Amino acid sequence: MSVPNKPPLKDAPKSSGLLSSIDSFSLKERGGLWLGGAIATALIILFVAISEYWSREPPRLDVLETAVEEAKVQDPKELPLGYTYATALIDIAQTLLHKPGGFLSNDMFPPGVFQDNIPSWEYGALTALRDGTSALRNHIARAQSQSKEDADLGKAEPFFYFDHRSWQLPSSESEYDKGIEAMEHYRERLVGRDAQFYSRADNLRQYLEILEKRLGSLSNRLSASAGDSRQMSTEENRAIVTRTSWINIDDVFFEARGYCWATIHILRAVEFDFRDILGNKTALVSLQSIIHELEDGQAPYLSPVILNGGGFGLFANYSLTLANYIARANAATIDLRNLLQQG
Repeated sequence: MSVPNKPPLKDAPKSSGLLSSIDSFSLKERGGLWLGGAIATALIILFVAISEYWSREPPRLDVLETAVEEAKVQDPKELPLGYTYATALIDIAQTLLHKPGGFLSNDMFPPGVFQDNIPSWEYGALTALRDGTSALRNHIARAQSQSKEDADLGKAEPFFYFDHRSWQLPSSESEYDKGIEAMEHYRERLVGRDAQFYSRADNLRQYLEILEKRLGSLSNRLSASAGDSRQMSTEENRAIVTRTSWINIDDVFFEARGYCWATIHILRAVEFDFRDILGNKTALVSLQSIIHELEDGQAPYLSPVILNGGGFGLFANYSLTLANYIARANAATIDLRNLLQQG
């Protein structure tokens, strides 16, 4: 008896095709995930690299050399009084706007919005710029207290005091650019003897008084990283120990670094434009001592984060180290102001 042949199963090809399409879809999905992960990783690496580049503090400038180049003279002695001081202020402002990454304090998009240290540095440098501009407008460019203020300086100072976090119209950069233009016009008028710069001892003392208070405040805030800042309560007549929050330690540190960086340039200009007064009163050594202490505080640091060690422990305390340099610069500032006041 013969057994009839069984017909082939019709569903077998369909099942094989379904499995093949599922495997194909799974491969495409996994390929898309790998591609998406690779792109995300590349973007993260790119953002980290850009952030690292933007986080570098700008190098110090030679304000006297820049002034000679801008004035197109051969000998620095040919520069009019005040030209170097105005150049220092202009250089500080231009560095804030045109350093790598530009002005980051008002950034609203990555990677600038994730920056923390450089915006604090910018604020410190901006504060020093404001102090130098205010001293020039209110004291150094006036013959006496009742003299008429310089029109360009009257424009420049308010522009530099514009909110440093403004990103909408008008932006911080646009206002600071206007301040730079006004300061450049003042500098041009110095060449034509159409603007005034009085390098007198009393004018310099006015700026040093501001500097003394700024340095004292920064030194106190830096020391508070270890709880060394003590304020006396008048109500309870007892000492209250205040300590900087760990999350704000790096902000205070970089703000102080930025202020010292900008102040070095202003004092270098003072060293040249007030050279006659400083030499006659043997005060040049005190001024150079201030500059050297601030420059020592600009030394590179090795740790990727601001360390806050205590006492004689394993780790250093960067804030206390910088506070030491600033305190010594503050003491030299007091000495210089007293020398100028003695006449």
